Amino acid sequence: MSNISLIIEERAASIGNFMVGRLLPFRQKRSVGPFVFIDHMGPVKMNERENMDVLPHPHVGLSTLTFLFEGAIVHRDSIGSELEIQPGAVNWMTAGSGVVHSERTPERLKNSTKTLHGLQIWVALPKELEEIAPSFTHIPAEDIPHWEDGNLSFKLIAGEVFGKTSPVPVHSPLYFIEIKSKEAAQVSIGDMLYGESALYILDGSISSEGNVYGPKQILIAKDTKLCTFNIAANSTVYIFGGEAFPEERFIDWNFVSSSKERLAQAKQDWKNQTFPKISGETDFVPYPTFKI
Repeated sequence: MSNISLIIEERAASIGNFMVGRLLPFRQKRSVGPFVFIDHMGPVKMNERENMDVLPHPHVGLSTLTFLFEGAIVHRDSIGSELEIQPGAVNWMTAGSGVVHSERTPERLKNSTKTLHGLQIWVALPKELEEIAPSFTHIPAEDIPHWEDGNLSFKLIAGEVFGKTSPVPVHSPLYFIEIKSKEAAQVSIGDMLYGESALYILDGSISSEGNVYGPKQILIAKDTKLCTFNIAANSTVYIFGGEAFPEERFIDWNFVSSSKERLAQAKQDWKNQTFPKISGETDFVPYPTFKI
């Protein structure tokens, strides 16, 4: 990506019994368009005694996007959703006024060795939609728009760009694009992008202006319209961004809002356990006594 203003390196973070690579937020860049949080999960190999077990926890004021490369996760929430997500599909949950969900290894995999690898993403909601009713949508892998262009394969995982629209029900102008290369190629798509833009390298490498960049890095563009780079053979990158909101977004634990008062209320509501419950689940993640 030409005209790089900032490089963000993946940083280790814990989500209970599971380690992830934290990409956003970053102290010098809190968001890219409406994207306010990105975790890279794995790849992690787990034996028959190890499982993902993220207990019920709350969200407000955002949508979550789960996209797996390997493995499977069972999502359950207080809306009544229960569904197993597999590689290539999208789980899109809009928290709005408040939702609780859990994420666990499927029962069928718990007593076997398995691998889990994917992205967990938070997208902030427009101010006027921060308190909408919670909802959940699952988009099968085959319904995600995908196409070939020379030696490149594209997927439009979420949003609208290139004259195409993903079926993921987003709430503001954004895009989340996958590009895979069979052979080395030049990618020049700046004329199609809008708002703020960033590029995440999952595998392989890209080069721009004589510099080479490798995996586990996010490159932030100064000017989205100058998005041109060379991608190496057998590489996978993700380009994401969109229109930024006029108001600042604040994050407290799992809560996102344009209002610090709303964050304080969500924190107290969770401590008081007045959030909606997941049917059949009694355990929960307590509000942390300290945050890193």
